[in-house]
Amino acid sequence: LSTLVGSIETLRGPAQDDPEAQERFLALMDEQGVRMTRLVEDLLSLSQIQANEHARPTETVRVQEIVPTVARMLEPDAERKKVTISVEMPADLPPVRGDSDQLLQVFQNLMHNAVKYGHDGSTVKVVGREETPGAVAISVADQGEGIPEEHLPRLTERFYRVDKARSRAMGGTGLGLAIVKHILNRHQGRL
Repeated sequence: LSTLVGSIETLRGPAQDDPEAQERFLALMDEQGVRMTRLVEDLLSLSQIQANEHARPTETVRVQEIVPTVARMLEPDAERKKVTISVEMPADLPPVRGDSDQLLQVFQNLMHNAVKYGHDGSTVKVVGREETPGAVAISVADQGEGIPEEHLPRLTERFYRVDKARSRAMGGTGLGLAIVKHILNRHQGRL
């Protein structure tokens, strides 16, 4: 907000008759507006998820149908980084009790992070398997630098970032993995 207010003051004052400066400040305002919109949307989503966290989902879903949908949704991001998303989902995975929209959000957050933080030209591999009878495990692996072990215990905290500057520069809000954690809690799953 302070960036927006400062930009508006500059546009009304010193940059009032400077088209080049106006373009710079308008671009900055647009960038900050988009960032704040993402942040507010993530906060609202997290709040709603936490409000329903103790209500077990009642529908039956097939993750082998959700994951390929997410892969298709992420194709534009993957293509920009020349990343291949490889999905290996056995057709005979058992259905699980879950909320399909929330599970889509889980896989979207995890796979988007894998694309975003993996190396350009690499592969994101998403593999599903039956872990125990009736329980499904999905792994999402990228070819990025990885996360130093000392950060793992705090990874799902709100606004926690391993590399603050890099995460902000890439458009992260610091809420994605907190959202994943609370959705998985509702589904009695684990990350």
